Amino acid sequence: MSELPAQEPLVKEIPPKGADLSAWYTAVCLKAELVSYAPVRGCIVLRPHGFGLWENLQKELDARIKATGHENAYFPLLIPESLLNREAEHVEGFAPEVAWVTQGGQEKLEERLAIRPTSEVIIGVMYAKWIQSHRDLPVLINQWANIVRWEKATRPFLRTMEFLWQEGHTAHATAEEARTETEQMLGVYRDFAENVAAVPVYAGLKSASERFPGALETYSIEALMPDGKALQSATSHDLGQNFSRTYGIKFTDVDQQIKLAYTTSWGMSWRMLGAVIMVHGDDRGLQIPPKLAPIEAVIVPIVKGAETAPLEKARELAKTLRAVGFRIRVDERDRSPGFKYSDWEMRGVPVRIEIGPRDLAAGSVSLVRRDKQKGEDGSRVTAGFDAVAATLREQLDAVQDSLYARAKAFLESHTFAPADRATFFEQCKNRAGMIDIPWCNRPACETDVKNQTSATTRVMRELQQPGARCVACGEPAVVNAYFAQSY
Repeated sequence: MSELPAQEPLVKEIPPKGADLSAWYTAVCLKAELVSYAPVRGCIVLRPHGFGLWENLQKELDARIKATGHENAYFPLLIPESLLNREAEHVEGFAPEVAWVTQGGQEKLEERLAIRPTSEVIIGVMYAKWIQSHRDLPVLINQWANIVRWEKATRPFLRTMEFLWQEGHTAHATAEEARTETEQMLGVYRDFAENVAAVPVYAGLKSASERFPGALETYSIEALMPDGKALQSATSHDLGQNFSRTYGIKFTDVDQQIKLAYTTSWGMSWRMLGAVIMVHGDDRGLQIPPKLAPIEAVIVPIVKGAETAPLEKARELAKTLRAVGFRIRVDERDRSPGFKYSDWEMRGVPVRIEIGPRDLAAGSVSLVRRDKQKGEDGSRVTAGFDAVAATLREQLDAVQDSLYARAKAFLESHTFAPADRATFFEQCKNRAGMIDIPWCNRPACETDVKNQTSATTRVMRELQQPGARCVACGEPAVVNAYFAQSY
């Protein structure tokens, strides 16, 4: 008989964020009821508040994906081993993380089935069936799915055995179309990160050692966390004809010649939520950007004794605000106002609306912003009942902007451009932030940096100083690259 899962760890207080980011992160995920640990090692349960975050990520990103002409579909979870093995480089890259099904019911399977670590294989096989002519191209498909990779460590959203993501897979007639698609989707991810998640990122090309297995080129967006580590937040891959060659994705072109299609893949997982938590949270708990927040504003009626007027007004106001599109919660719990204030601040709700007897008498409410400290200029505003919707929109927009501005300032102040090797290695080793140097783009150089400091390239961009030499090794530089330790 299997053992029951251990009791959920009790989090009485959230430890200071600056003292131990890892301990703070785990505590806030549990105390804010984003997740619970599942009885399966490496897996978590998304609780309603956490799933609400994922739903809003999905809604916002899905709209952007569809706006570029893509459609959603769904492909099987299980992949026959023989299909996976046909792409040797791809399999080699994922082999340590693949989970296998070897038995179904009482029947031992003749061929193992892989639980998808990603879907290039199964989608490639299907595209080979669907694509016959240049008239069938391009194929622009995205799927929202779960993925399994056999991770040894568990950190909610950042590293779990099963996780949620979207993965786009496209097929094109030319290399130029495929490259344009790859770069376009990188731009979509950057737009989402900065304008929805309020997380500033560096976007660019990955080095050969950081490239997706089987890809010609990989692009990514990289965010900087408070501990000086980078978090790869989304990737976009130009696969060239590698997967088409393996899985037979061919088409008859306008010149009547049979050619291989050019394919891409790109994805963002719930890792992005981990970035949101770490970048914006503080010692009081979460700070959720309004565009992602499951609850944009919570209304707290201040009720004394048997009076019901504040509660009735709160319900009325919530109905009015919901009717114009706001995500609103009324806190009707039998707890003190002070407890409710702290609890919703810990959960990261962007705005709190207070309604008490004095507010009713004055015909107004108080709106309190989560991103500001008590008493700080602009932390509390008053609005008449007829102006609450307009004022709430102004406050939510202000919170969204301020969270991004604060994160942007952190990224910029923790981006360094050392001119000498010793400073570069010291900053990489000490996790100073994003370390920007002219770089030679040699794998041996990157390996040396990684062995000495644990840092690797995050993304590359055009060389900023023609004729410069690599700060890491002294060889001629061909690009600029951001180095950092990473999650």
